[in-house]
Amino acid sequence: MTVIAKPAVLAEVSPGRLECFIPTPCVQNHASFIHVLPDGALGCVWFGGTQEGIPDISVHFSRLAPGAAQWTPAEKLSGDPERSEQNPLLFTTPAGVLWLLWTAQLGGNQDTALVRRRISRDGGASWGATETLIEEMPGYGTFIRSRIVVNARGEWLLPIWRCTKPPVGAWTGDLDTSAVLISGDEGTTWREAAVPDSTGTCHMSIVPHGDALLAFYRSRWADNVYRSVSRDGGHSWSAPQPTDLPNNNSSIMALTLADGEIALAFNERSAADATGRRLSLYDDIGGDEPAAPPSTGRSAFWGAPRAPMTLALSTDGGLTWPHRRNLEVGDGFCMTNNSKDKLNREFSYPSLCQTPDGALHVAYTFWRQAIKYVRVTPAWIRSAP
Repeated sequence: MTVIAKPAVLAEVSPGRLECFIPTPCVQNHASFIHVLPDGALGCVWFGGTQEGIPDISVHFSRLAPGAAQWTPAEKLSGDPERSEQNPLLFTTPAGVLWLLWTAQLGGNQDTALVRRRISRDGGASWGATETLIEEMPGYGTFIRSRIVVNARGEWLLPIWRCTKPPVGAWTGDLDTSAVLISGDEGTTWREAAVPDSTGTCHMSIVPHGDALLAFYRSRWADNVYRSVSRDGGHSWSAPQPTDLPNNNSSIMALTLADGEIALAFNERSAADATGRRLSLYDDIGGDEPAAPPSTGRSAFWGAPRAPMTLALSTDGGLTWPHRRNLEVGDGFCMTNNSKDKLNREFSYPSLCQTPDGALHVAYTFWRQAIKYVRVTPAWIRSAP
């Protein structure tokens, strides 16, 4: 059993690095998303409860006011008694309205996922009713993780991936594909632009780069971070290609910084570093057994270590990443999602944003027991020993 101390007061733990934990009443806390709110405060949402896939998993929200040393106590913003509510994200519309989106699935079956929404018109102080933005579809569910991007035409781009159920057995991730939902009417209607040859890539993280848009992807095969390009505002994409960064079939997130550099948060590990392999992501909560790998012969790899937690910088649009620095190091044990018995030791699911002062703000899962917040600068990353 591994237990962590969770200091809630923001403090400088090393030169140029401040950190604390976000208060939460939950046994398990995972998949955080950090965002600059309309009033300049930071907002963070994540899912918390007993364990991923169990119906008590709900979305929680906390804020850090400018100059404050502590995040506010967690506020529960969802509560479906039948579905596990996961992967929340925040988006401030060009008109200053705050959106909260999240997924909701039955048990460990991501092919049943739908996407829900709540809207705040006062920066997160109060929220409107829960609505369904994307319905569950026969044979597949829709998942989200990364931020909505507004292109040069003013269109909203929401990256998604389709969680497809195989002909036999439960969802495993083997058939997941990426796409972008595009809205030209401020989210009233959406049309889909599929990413070609994207089977096995997900968590599409879109960032602007010059006249183009770039996307970076998690790999179900646990081999590499993948990259693709759009030169028409996100309406079409090149097929994802592997970069030289490893990936362990865990979440990544990219961000274009004020100076044009691209920052990426990820685990610098892959299946090559694994000492074991899980049957599936939800093998410790029961349910249907996964089927044999699809005819392609490739199957999602679960269980590669989720550590270290690394920040990287690129000056050439993600082709090379010469500057890398670890936020956390450890064995990254994730052969179980169990938080009740404190068995999991992963650092995972990073999210990041930048404030006008140049600071880089990062939130991520710490052993599935807590959400950790860290404040650094790009210079801190470049000054890695």
